[in-house]
Amino acid sequence: MEISLKNTIAKWPKSYQTMALGIAAFCTYLCFYPFRRAYTAATFDDLYFWGVHFKILMITAQVLGFAVSKGIGVKIVSEMKPEKRARNLLIFTGLSGLSMLLFGLTPAPYKLIFIFFASLPLGLFYGVILGFLEGRVNTDILVAALTASFIIGSGFAKTIGKWVMNVVGASEFMMPFVADVVMYIPLCISVWLLYQMPPPNAEDIDDRVERRPMYKAERKAFVKEFGLGLILFIVSYVLLTAYREFRDNFMPEILNELGYGGQTALFTKTELPIAIIVLLLMASMRWVTNHTKAFLIIQSLLLLGAVIIALCTLLYQMQIINPIFWLIGVGFGAYVAYSMCNSLYFERMLAAFKYTATVGFMITLADYYAYFGSLTVLFYKNFFHTDTPNVTFFVYASYFLSGAYFLMVVVSMFYFIRKRNSFSGTNR
Repeated sequence: MEISLKNTIAKWPKSYQTMALGIAAFCTYLCFYPFRRAYTAATFDDLYFWGVHFKILMITAQVLGFAVSKGIGVKIVSEMKPEKRARNLLIFTGLSGLSMLLFGLTPAPYKLIFIFFASLPLGLFYGVILGFLEGRVNTDILVAALTASFIIGSGFAKTIGKWVMNVVGASEFMMPFVADVVMYIPLCISVWLLYQMPPPNAEDIDDRVERRPMYKAERKAFVKEFGLGLILFIVSYVLLTAYREFRDNFMPEILNELGYGGQTALFTKTELPIAIIVLLLMASMRWVTNHTKAFLIIQSLLLLGAVIIALCTLLYQMQIINPIFWLIGVGFGAYVAYSMCNSLYFERMLAAFKYTATVGFMITLADYYAYFGSLTVLFYKNFFHTDTPNVTFFVYASYFLSGAYFLMVVVSMFYFIRKRNSFSGTNR
C-alpha cells in the first residue's frame, strides 16, 4: 500500500505534492511539540531546590539536554539514510516519552535527570524532518510551513498540558508523560503521511543539487571548503539565538518592569502578525529562482534584522516609540533574521555552490553551539548581573547583538562572494 500511495502522489501536479508535503510536515512537528514543551503548562508552585525554583531547574536541564543532543546529532542526523527517517522520528519520541514516565515516578529533585534524558532524542527531530523537505524546487514554501508549526507549537503544547491536568486529571508530574501518550498516535499518523511523500525528482535535483548523507570525510571536506564562512555564521547564529531566547523566556519579567504586566495577552496577539509577515517573506523566496541572488537576498535580510533591532532600541530610548512597540520591533527584527537562518540560508547556499551535502548537518551543528550560547547568557545574567534590571540588560544586549551580528554578516557576505567567484561547482 505504501509503495502504491507513493507512486500515486508522485503523479500529482507539483503544487498538490507541495501542499501535501507541507501539511504533513506541519502536522508532524506540531504533534512533536508537546513532547518538548508540555511540561511548561505546570507551575510547580512553592517547589524549590538549592534556592532555585524547580521549573527553572527543569528548563535548564532541558536546554542542556538539547545542547548535548545537537552535538550527538551532528553525526546521527548528517549520516541518516532517507529510508530510516520516519522510523527514527518515532523512536526518538518514544524514548523521550519513556523518560517522562520515569520523571513522573521518580521523587524530586532526581526527576531532573529524566528531563535531561527526555531531551536527548528530541534534539535530533528538527534536523531529521528537514531531510524530507530540503533539496526541492519548493523547499522555501515547505520550510515556511514547518516554521509556522513551531511558532504556534509552544502555545499548542501548553494547551495539551493544561487539558491533560484539567480534564484527564493527571498531576503536574505525570502530565508530561500523559501528554506524550495522547499525542503519540496522531504523531504516528503524521509521520506515516510524511513517509508517503515522494523524494526529490530529477527537476528538484537539477535545480537544487542532490542531497546525500554526510559521513565523517564529507563533513571534514565541507568544513575545510567553507571554514571561515561557517565559523562566521555559527558565531552570529549563537548570538542571535541567545538574544531571541532571552526575549522569549523573560518577556513576562520585562513587561512587569515596564509597567505592562497585565497586558501579556495584548503582546501575544501582536506576535501573530509578525509571524504571518515572516512566513510570507520566507515563502516568497520561492520566486527567486537564481540561487546566488537568493543567497545574497537572505544575507541582506539578516542585516536588515540587525538594523531593525538597533533602530527600534534607539527610538525607544529617545522616547519616540513606546515600550510595547519597541518589544514588537526588536522581536520582528530577530525573527526576520532567525527564520532565514533556520535552514533557508544553507538550502540556498548549497544550491548556489552546487555542493552535494545535507542541510541537516549544518543546522544541527549551528544549533549545538546556539543552545550552549543560550545557557551561557542565562547563567551570565542570573549569576553576574543579578541586580541589573531585565530591561536594562535587554537594551545593552540589543545594541551588542545588532552591532556584532551586522559586522559578522557583512564579512561573511564578502567571503561568500569571493568564494563563489572562485568555486568550481564540484565537491572536492
